[in-house]
Amino acid sequence: MNLFRKEFRFSGSGGQGLIVAGIIWAKAAGYEGYRVTQTQSYGPESRGGSSRADVIISNNEIYFPEAQYFDYLIALTQEAADKYIYDIKEDGLLLVDSGLVKSLGMTVNNLVEMPFTEITLEKLGTELPMNIVVIACITKLSNIISEKSLEIAIKNTLKPALIDLNMKAVQLGFDLASQIKN
Repeated sequence: MNLFRKEFRFSGSGGQGLIVAGIIWAKAAGYEGYRVTQTQSYGPESRGGSSRADVIISNNEIYFPEAQYFDYLIALTQEAADKYIYDIKEDGLLLVDSGLVKSLGMTVNNLVEMPFTEITLEKLGTELPMNIVVIACITKLSNIISEKSLEIAIKNTLKPALIDLNMKAVQLGFDLASQIKN
């Protein structure tokens, strides 16, 4: 069996739903049969402070639970991009919210810039499910977990009252990823 291991960091600020995104992403990977770790870190502020969630997906043992060299770095604030960009692998993918990240400290080979917050507000009437739009986009771009596993993880994690809006967010994320791939 070939060793498969991918490290993800979802980073930004408190209030963007990154911890929830990491939990959902990890559950979805678990449904696919992978070994998974999910860790999180956030500042003392509930909104506005730094926030990140790491997910490692592997078909083998995972001996250290935090991502160190990212295959996928999602940076949804300028501070997150500035702080973590130097730990992305050479062939890693950097996905940024271009409405909030205006400059990068270095050139990245695989860069996806999209105004996720703005698009989510425009299409869904609220910024709240932006985190779901982002993980749906990563689902399509990475081809590691299935759409079905992501949707099941969302339904098993979020409150029932939030499911309809978040399923619309999933579809929006899938649509955005399709635009990126073309």
